[in-house]
Amino acid sequence: MTPLRAKDVTGVWGTLLLPLDTGDAIDRGRLAGQLDALLDAGLHGIYAHGTAGEFHTLAEDEFDAINELLAERCTAAGMPFQIGASHPVAQTALARARRARELAPGALQVILPDWLPLADDEAVAFLARIAEAADPVPLVLYNPPHAKTPVPPALLGRLLAEVPALVGLKTAAGDDAWYDAVRPHTGRCSVFVPGHLLATGIARGAHGSYSNVAALAPAGSVRWYETMHADPAAGLDVERRLAELFRRHIAPLKARGLSNPALDKFLAAVGGWTDAGVRTRWPATAAPEEAVLPARRDAHELVPELFSLG
Repeated sequence: MTPLRAKDVTGVWGTLLLPLDTGDAIDRGRLAGQLDALLDAGLHGIYAHGTAGEFHTLAEDEFDAINELLAERCTAAGMPFQIGASHPVAQTALARARRARELAPGALQVILPDWLPLADDEAVAFLARIAEAADPVPLVLYNPPHAKTPVPPALLGRLLAEVPALVGLKTAAGDDAWYDAVRPHTGRCSVFVPGHLLATGIARGAHGSYSNVAALAPAGSVRWYETMHADPAAGLDVERRLAELFRRHIAPLKARGLSNPALDKFLAAVGGWTDAGVRTRWPATAAPEEAVLPARRDAHELVPELFSLG
């Protein structure tokens, strides 16, 4: 696949979720079926091994097997794909990047090493070494709120200047001041924000989302993205109603301490488009099965356009 440039990294991207059996093994058949559903949804791209993909739990043979499936199916379909080469240990991330580049993804997603915070010079050194190993595949930096090393706009600017292979940022974003500070960098860096905040993000200059709304309704998330451009007010109205859905059904689970992978699997169960299940790998707690149907009823009532066929 052709390496992606910053201007190519746009739209709504969906992620692979791990379908697990009762022994925490990955069900390869269900995973392949899920990938088929994502390929049919009209997404702008597909990726593996973000937080929702539980990358931090994977053995290296599991990591490689998922990548091979993703690369084979997406290449055959002409679908852009990215591989998350992330790992909390720098040396393991480097090894993952070297192997993943051989599958010619459009980009590799990476996190900064995550046991100790990094100084700015160390962050530059890490990404430069990963970029060298990944060449010619570009990098997308994943910097979630729980990262040990936050990457504010000033550091992002330095990383872009010193590591030209960096073409994207996956982030929780921020307020108007944050968007103002990051805007000078958006010509050479695609900025992706959380799926349920995408209409606001697009209005402020974001380029797309590695989307939790795609976990809920892959095809519907694309229709919503198109609405954001065709009718921004209508797009923001969907975001407002999504916020109410999340207030009723996601916030209480998050308050109970459930992880983001558990929440994204719950969203997929609510959407009903895949049989990934709600089970998460030990020791993470899964969302309760009995919470799915009430959330599904509210989802269809609050944001019906995400589930319509037209």
